[in-house]
Amino acid sequence: MASEMIVDITKSFPGRLVIDVRFTLALEPPTVLILFGPSGSGKTTVLRCLAGLEWPERGLIRFQGDTWLETGAGVRLPPQQRALGHMSQDYALFPTHSVAGNIAYGLGTLTADERRRRVVDAITLLQLQGVENLRPAQLSGGQQQRVALARAIARHPRLLLLDEPLSALDLPTRVKLRGELRNLLRQLGIPTVVVTHDWEEALALGDQMAVMRAGRLLQMGPPQQVFSQPKDAEVAQVVGIETVIPGRIREASNGLVTVEVAGARLLAVGADELGPEVFVCIRAEDVILEMVGTAASSARNRLSGTVRGVSSMGALLRVEIDCGFSLSAIVTRSAMEDLHLIAGGPVVAAVKTGAIHLVPRQGSLAAVTA
Repeated sequence: MASEMIVDITKSFPGRLVIDVRFTLALEPPTVLILFGPSGSGKTTVLRCLAGLEWPERGLIRFQGDTWLETGAGVRLPPQQRALGHMSQDYALFPTHSVAGNIAYGLGTLTADERRRRVVDAITLLQLQGVENLRPAQLSGGQQQRVALARAIARHPRLLLLDEPLSALDLPTRVKLRGELRNLLRQLGIPTVVVTHDWEEALALGDQMAVMRAGRLLQMGPPQQVFSQPKDAEVAQVVGIETVIPGRIREASNGLVTVEVAGARLLAVGADELGPEVFVCIRAEDVILEMVGTAASSARNRLSGTVRGVSSMGALLRVEIDCGFSLSAIVTRSAMEDLHLIAGGPVVAAVKTGAIHLVPRQGSLAAVTA
């Protein structure tokens, strides 16, 4: 049996977007694929085609050797025959059902004992003990999210589909549950497709990432690679972050952390949920360039480097710097002249602590708690 998923579909909406997507995803080891892009790019439509809730006019969907869709051969497996777990963006919990009742929904083909066992297992795994008899309206947003996820995994699916799983939550809850979801997906070992437009979510959860825009898949690869090395200007515009590099937290004090990156040390704002292994993310517009020997800003992080190249962005210029790792900055043409920026020349890159975003790398929380 081929341990891969093959997707090659075309789905059109009259007078609107045409979704035309093709990719092959290796599933061994179990992989989390992020469908990433702005609203309206077609991410959810692809997810619904995988679920059997939308029917492409043309295409093929094959999962681990089983054909779910092959329009040329007339094969169209309905959702119930695909052994999926699907979690929609609004959670779609039944308001008249308890937590246990929501989780048990869809397990009707099992014996009563097996249904009870799976509900108990899901409640334990998602830490929902004590709220089993409450209804959705009595739960917090985070609890509702856990119930929806518990219902999706209670079926023991072959593939898990999550549509913007954290978007309905407030920021503090979203940050907390992001780490929990990452650890849960690793623990479950189920191939998963996650739709999101949140770059921190993509980096935290994904093994692979497919960038979409206007119904097309633009680039696919490990999230760090896609964010750091967009293949063209269109991908760069979608992902919006120019520097993503692995780092390791060395010290933490008073809400600030010292992160080691390629031999350099940076000071950043830290959070309790961070483990030692992180992605260090810096937007090009947050990098301030200075001449060597000057200190034109109040930024606490200063990196000595060499200009690797300068490219035009219309009225602005993108400067690529080697400071032990690759760093991008955006400057005006007049600033380039004032700073005497030339390929091979020296420069100092300054970055404020608040402009350095830290995202836990997969496995970091496990390393802390093991």
